[in-house]
Amino acid sequence: MRVMGVDPGLTRCGLGVVDSGRGREVLPVAVGVVRTPTDLDLAQRLLRISESAEEWMDRYRPDVVAVERVFAQHNVRTAMGTAQAGGVVALAAARRSIPVMFHTPSEVKAAVTGNGSAGKKQVTAMITRILELETAPKPADAADALALAVAHCWRAPMLARLAAAEAMAAAQKRRYEERLRAQAAARKAGGQ
Repeated sequence: MRVMGVDPGLTRCGLGVVDSGRGREVLPVAVGVVRTPTDLDLAQRLLRISESAEEWMDRYRPDVVAVERVFAQHNVRTAMGTAQAGGVVALAAARRSIPVMFHTPSEVKAAVTGNGSAGKKQVTAMITRILELETAPKPADAADALALAVAHCWRAPMLARLAAAEAMAAAQKRRYEERLRAQAAARKAGGQ
């Protein structure tokens, strides 16, 4: 499975692509950062991010795009910019019929470091080790994008099993409720 990880941001949007192998094996494919000038109009900044993401999707052909979910930030303006950048990337993927999965920062940190509150340096160090990179990806947005891709590779099988279990439980619940309705209808018909 090829995964494109995206650490969304207006000033720096990290992009990383990895291939999953057997077990927890993950191989690096590409990493980079899209930068937009702060003095550029918001719509133009989003357009640049979208165009770069589309170029990466067309070049690397990911099976899925993993985007960091905006969870909570103290600065509302930063949170809005992050959400908007993530949104244009998700839209670019949807136009290509590429599934998009969102992961919270703590899910990603827990997956790659074992600690959901790990710092950026720890995430970068672990990604460098996991992917056996000669040098650490810089800036941190690039490392975070790779971490998102790796976390998705490792979490996807579990998420698929959970979804299958939920679907099975829902189907069993429907059958049970249908049986109860049929029994109630039979009792009602027998009592008339």
